[in-house]
Amino acid sequence: MSTSVERAISGFGDYLDAGRGFSPNTVKAYLTDVLDLAEFLKKQSVENIEDLNLEHLRDWLWQGTQNGLTKTTIARKSAAVRAFTAWCLKNDLLETDPGLRLRSPKAGRSLPKVVSRDSLAMVFKMLEAKATDDNPQGVRDLVAVELLYASGARVSELVGLDLESIDYSRNIMRVMGKGSKERMVPFGQPARDALDKWIRISRPMLESEKSGRALLLNSRGQRIGVRQVYGLVAKLLEATPTGAAGPHSLRHSAATHLLDGGADLRAVQELLGHASLGTTQIYTHVSIERLRDGYKNAHPRA
Repeated sequence: MSTSVERAISGFGDYLDAGRGFSPNTVKAYLTDVLDLAEFLKKQSVENIEDLNLEHLRDWLWQGTQNGLTKTTIARKSAAVRAFTAWCLKNDLLETDPGLRLRSPKAGRSLPKVVSRDSLAMVFKMLEAKATDDNPQGVRDLVAVELLYASGARVSELVGLDLESIDYSRNIMRVMGKGSKERMVPFGQPARDALDKWIRISRPMLESEKSGRALLLNSRGQRIGVRQVYGLVAKLLEATPTGAAGPHSLRHSAATHLLDGGADLRAVQELLGHASLGTTQIYTHVSIERLRDGYKNAHPRA
């Protein structure tokens, strides 16, 4: 019996939603990608999933490159469709898996943007000026940036924190990372001081029946969202010599500054929640570039 592309995608969506080790962001991205594939197939008059072949997938990705999609986005789309076709094969919707032979461009591994200590000092000076007892949003913003830089956490991990995620006796927070992997990460005294003020004074001022156990709240008393934190950090960094950058630059900076200070690479890997040490090693490249620049500027015979 033939199965429509739409029905196959619906089943794939149920599979992802059932919690198969994918983060919510990955689930959302994968579903968006396969739905985009469905639109492409519809234009190609491909209605049944068993008619899907490798050339369709290649043409779909090629269309993406023509529309200006980056290598990183094309690589993600390729991963999404390979997961989809593998699921179809496993559930007998396809006789062979056309995604097995699909190749995508390797995403370039450019050096991450690192926020200088001077720029960070400017950021925290701006935040501290607004973190007054009568401005709960200002205190919350200070807590958010302090925790991002102190822990190297992702924004999605930060906004997912609950009140119970913080261990105040050890200055440690429990975050849920990619693949639903939980890890414990430390934070320093400045973040602890901001947290204390937030919990004692500011959070109760924003709290509502919709707050639940969320640690960080927006002005409506609901859990703060990724976009709001992104906009906050981007605006702050734009006002410093760092220029245009997002919250992930704080994660890059935390890792780089730790390594510059002599931290062990594997300790930084654990902090960031990287599955592979190779992913963490890119930060050593940043430090080496810094060393080279310093050498050229300072050594008489550079």
